[in-house]
Amino acid sequence: QVQVAESGGGLVQPGGSLRLSCAASGSFFRFYTIGWYRQVPGKQRELVASIASTINYADSVKGRFTISRDNAKNTVYLQMTSLKPEDTAVYYCNLRWQSSDYWGQGTQVTVSS
Repeated sequence: QVQVAESGGGLVQPGGSLRLSCAASGSFFRFYTIGWYRQVPGKQRELVASIASTINYADSVKGRFTISRDNAKNTVYLQMTSLKPEDTAVYYCNLRWQSSDYWGQGTQVTVSS
């Protein structure tokens, strides 16, 4: 069983920045497609960014968020800049490879003045 843990969330003012981290256990990290998702109460979880052989972003975060990975550290990052109140959500990390699908517990990001 792969353990996934997000960190780096918090309260930030509009226009500010945060960097989220997603650390995973196991020996096959480099094979996983990794996605950052977010969810607000009453809404479906949405894909924010993903990284595998290619990188993809939701239109709402293009130009503001950057996803990256360090396979040597089994860690994926989400650098978030120019944050807006509508970015407020619980952010989750997801790892997928073949039939494996793992989620973390999430980290809260609140953008408010």
